[in-house]
Amino acid sequence: PAAPLTFTMVHYTRVFEGNCLFWGNASLDGRLSHVLEGHNVTQVLPLEPPHAWAQRQRDVTTYLSTFSNLVKLFNKERPMDYTQRLCCHLGCRLFPNGTSHSFYEVTLNGTAFLSFHVPNATWQRRWPGQHRVAAFAKTELMKYPITTQHLQHFLNTTCVSILQAQSAGTGKLSVRSRAPLVLGLILGTLCLLGMAVGIFWCTGGSC
Repeated sequence: PAAPLTFTMVHYTRVFEGNCLFWGNASLDGRLSHVLEGHNVTQVLPLEPPHAWAQRQRDVTTYLSTFSNLVKLFNKERPMDYTQRLCCHLGCRLFPNGTSHSFYEVTLNGTAFLSFHVPNATWQRRWPGQHRVAAFAKTELMKYPITTQHLQHFLNTTCVSILQAQSAGTGKLSVRSRAPLVLGLILGTLCLLGMAVGIFWCTGGSC
């Protein structure tokens, strides 16, 4: 059978001594479409016009700066002398028969941490056994529409519409689906914010 079309994003964050390093990328059907290095995101494929893309870049910088400042704040209150590595892997697949599958998976220090169940917009713990950090992070993420319903809409609608445009040979989003591609990176950052709160609060014994 024919292989499905895919759009995937990978977002890495390394937190150590109150500092953050960010990197990642996005791929559209096997072609590199976006690159994240530090606080800068670059559009490799011309999927959005320059004026729109300039605004997306500013949005990403704002969210990453917010995350970095939050980490510095928590580190002052509860210093950590060890490194935390977070990875968000999200995207969607469009199969030849028109069906689709979307996903969002998170690992912490190389171990499955959380996943997002797209059909009912809920976060699920993946860490082996009972883990207070995972439980707290899940609770935080479930509080906000942007990390539940908005994320569900991005994965089920925006992401799939990108692939449908590719399948139709247009390579562009329709007028009805103008949500920015980089929204996935922004949502990934917001999810990391929620997890950072959980990680640092629980490290201090407050959860």
